[in-house]
Amino acid sequence: MNSKSILPSFTGIASNYATNITSARFAGLYLSLYLMPTVSTGFKKAVKQLSDKEKEAIILKAARRDGELYDLLAIELGELTPEEAYDQTAEKIHELMIGTTGRYLGRALTKSLRKSAKEIARFKRVTKDVKLETDLHLYLLRLIFDNFTGQFDSYYKAFYTATARLLQRTIQLIRKNLHEDYHLEYKDELDSFLEQIHSRNKPLSFDLPWEFEVE
Repeated sequence: MNSKSILPSFTGIASNYATNITSARFAGLYLSLYLMPTVSTGFKKAVKQLSDKEKEAIILKAARRDGELYDLLAIELGELTPEEAYDQTAEKIHELMIGTTGRYLGRALTKSLRKSAKEIARFKRVTKDVKLETDLHLYLLRLIFDNFTGQFDSYYKAFYTATARLLQRTIQLIRKNLHEDYHLEYKDELDSFLEQIHSRNKPLSFDLPWEFEVE
């Protein structure tokens, strides 16, 4: 499902959104994407003075200009589910990683990995779903370990290091945000990833456990 496919229904109910949701809430949604300061009192008063038609026009104009805001509003409106957003993001990650080409494949893969990580960060901002965010991390790791471990032995070390950092962040994310029941579910796969990283015996500038411990 892509943004174009939901545009007609999104436009059709924007007026209802402008009427029923508070102006402050819309402003907060928009500004939260960019970590901007709290909406000022004067701004809130100015927005409240707008007619419903003017609010609708502003919402639609902003959504057309900003794909991330569009997805955020689509989630709020029920036009896009977190699961559908997951599928969209996973597809982008697959295209980025599997479609990687270049004379120096290790360098190209490092760039694709970083772009994929940005897609996951975007997903997190839009959905706030830590379980699906974790699943995207694991999806990216599976793509790497199923297809590109030969690049870990390359003289160019950045891809190996970037993968190790991704694995470290994934472990931290699981420990911080997910219930212990998920720890056991993920353990075997994480241990396999860790073993493949450490088997290269290449120094890392950060600590990476040898196994994923379950308490």
